[in-house]
Amino acid sequence: MAEDTRPVYEILALRFGTHADRPARDNFLVDEGQFTPGSEMPMDFYLWAIRSDRHFLLVDTGFPEEMARRRGRTLFRDPVDALTDLGTTAEDVSDVVITHMHYDHAGNLDRFPHARIHLQEDELKFCTGPAMRHHVVRKPFEPVNIKTAVQGLFEDQLVLHSGPSEIIPGVTVHPVPGHTPGTQVVRVPTERGWVVLASDATHLWANIRLRSPFPILDHLTPMLEGYDRIEALADGDDHIIPGHDPQVALRFPRLEGAPDWVCLHEPVLDGIEATSATAGAAP
Repeated sequence: MAEDTRPVYEILALRFGTHADRPARDNFLVDEGQFTPGSEMPMDFYLWAIRSDRHFLLVDTGFPEEMARRRGRTLFRDPVDALTDLGTTAEDVSDVVITHMHYDHAGNLDRFPHARIHLQEDELKFCTGPAMRHHVVRKPFEPVNIKTAVQGLFEDQLVLHSGPSEIIPGVTVHPVPGHTPGTQVVRVPTERGWVVLASDATHLWANIRLRSPFPILDHLTPMLEGYDRIEALADGDDHIIPGHDPQVALRFPRLEGAPDWVCLHEPVLDGIEATSATAGAAP
C-alpha cells in the first residue's frame, strides 16, 4: 500500500464577536414550526487560521470596531490584532482566502499589505456588478472592502479563481454558490481527516442538518445543492465547520496559551453534541 504523503494542518478558529439577541427564526429562510416561539439563537463571528511548520493561511479577515458599532454587533477582540496570539502579524501573512465579500468576512483587507488575497472571480463580478443597485442585496457589503479588493487587482495582490483551486499544498477552495454567487469553502487535510471550513455556505450546523438555509441568499437551489457538495468534501458531520455557530467555540478544545482560539483539527470534546435542540429548535 502506498504511503499517504498528504500534508496535514492545524486549523484554529477565533470567535471575535457576536450578535447575541437574535431570534431563532431570523436564521432560517422558512420556519416550519421547528422552533420554540420566542427562542433566541445567537450568531457568532469567526475567522480561521490554517498552519503547519511550513505554511500559514488565513481564511477571512473579520471586521473592525467602527463597523461593529455601526451594524450593532459586539466585538470581543480586534481579529487582526489577535493574530499575535499565533506568533504572527498581518504584515507577515502571505495568503488570505476570502470566502465571500460580505462585511463580516472581508473587513480589514487593507491591513494585510503583503498578502495574496484569494477570491472567486464570480464574487468580484457580483459585488461590482448591477446587483449592487438593490439596497437589500448590497446591505451585507461594505464599499470600502470592495474598493480594497479592486485596488488589489492593480497591485497584483488579488488572485481570482474560477472553480476549485489549491492555495497551499493540500488545501483547496471549492465554489459553493447560493449565499452569494462566488461563495467558496476551504477543504483542509488534518490529523482527524478532511475538514471543510464552510463559512456561510452554512451559517449554523442546524442549517445544513435540517436542510433549512439562512435567509440571506442569492439563489436557493444552488444553496441546497451545496449542502450535498460540502458533505462529500468532508469526512463527517463534525468535519463541517459552519461560519457562525456559537457551538464551534464550545465543542472543540482551546489552544494552549491562547484560549480565544479553538482547535478544529482535534476531535470534538466528549459529551458536547451539536443538536438541533441546543441550536434553538424545539425538542
